Amino acid sequence: MSLTSRLSNLLPQDTSVQESVESQRNGYAEFDSDIDGARQIKRPRTMEKLVEEEVNFELKRPPYLHSMLAGGIGGTSGDILMHSLDTVKTRQQGDPHFPPKYSSLSDSYVKIFRQEGIRRGLYGGFTAAMLGSFPGTVIFFGSYEYFKRNMLDRDINPSVAYLSSGFLADFAASIIYVPSEVLKTRLQLQGRYNNPFFNSGYNYKSTWDAAKTIARTEGLGALYSGYKATIVRDLPFSALQFAFYEQERRFAQRWKGAHEIGLGLEILTAVSAGGLAGVITCPLDVVKTRTQTQITPHDHAKNSQASHMEKAIKSHKTSAKLPSRMIHSGPRTVPHSMPTLDTSSVLTGLKLIYKTEGVPGWFRGVGPRFVWTSVQSGTMLVLYQYLLKQLARFQPTEGSAVI
Repeated sequence: MSLTSRLSNLLPQDTSVQESVESQRNGYAEFDSDIDGARQIKRPRTMEKLVEEEVNFELKRPPYLHSMLAGGIGGTSGDILMHSLDTVKTRQQGDPHFPPKYSSLSDSYVKIFRQEGIRRGLYGGFTAAMLGSFPGTVIFFGSYEYFKRNMLDRDINPSVAYLSSGFLADFAASIIYVPSEVLKTRLQLQGRYNNPFFNSGYNYKSTWDAAKTIARTEGLGALYSGYKATIVRDLPFSALQFAFYEQERRFAQRWKGAHEIGLGLEILTAVSAGGLAGVITCPLDVVKTRTQTQITPHDHAKNSQASHMEKAIKSHKTSAKLPSRMIHSGPRTVPHSMPTLDTSSVLTGLKLIYKTEGVPGWFRGVGPRFVWTSVQSGTMLVLYQYLLKQLARFQPTEGSAVI
């Protein structure tokens, strides 16, 4: 069905439809009269206004370029703002110590800040994160709008359209952001170079050094380590986040009786959608973090061999490298024969964590993740809506086709 025909169906075409609309109007008026007593709310005019604004909005869909640019700026801004909290979350989830060194949110912040500082501590892995943030969100929002519009134009249920579009859009963007996610996660877990305060098993000098070392010792495919776990986490998260967000905005529009819901409700819908989706997908996030940062016995042997070769070639130099470790679900005293998380099976990883740590293991770092996803989602989506309005000023109002 074309967009024109869909829009025309929103308006009354004959007397039977007009009678139905008039009946609904009377029902709304009676309902409001019962609630408010003597004061009657003129709901019919409000509903007419909302329908008219929805029609105009459908006719003036923002160009894909506007959506991609606004989404890229909004998403990157949210990532910049919340990177330190993401570092705290990564430390809590990937901490190999037993009992964990990092417990509460405030305790983790204070320890990392005092011991390692901001640049290589709380903002470790920042460069790697930015390499994937902007291009990844640009691809995501362009894909999301494309899939959403095509599904809505084919009269697919809006809830299904929002959920499916978020799912497919994140899959399209994952090819870009997963390698940067691997680098970011390892550098966040490592912290400062030659870190005497936290034994992560990694000791990269920079983002470039991390990329070269991973490619040399583990192969280029290691930059996509945990790819399955990452998309199994991110696809449901994006699908739920945008399904919640779009539905909450629709409820808010109906409650306000207008397409514009105001800054307060914009923030509330964006924050609640991201936070709820973040909590639901926290167990998948734990598996993703551990599969991307664990060192298997095979990797340990390869790293040791490479280290011996470097020492033989550069015997006059001394290196202060931290011992490698293997992230697993049990205490540090467990021998290296203890199986690591199987990167080919997220379900196996969930079972192993539950077996050794119980339900709390699934929700390690849930506090920072809830705050991070809430604020990041709020920043991204509020900026997205604001920038779309600003960019609309440069869009011709008449005589131009919708992109």
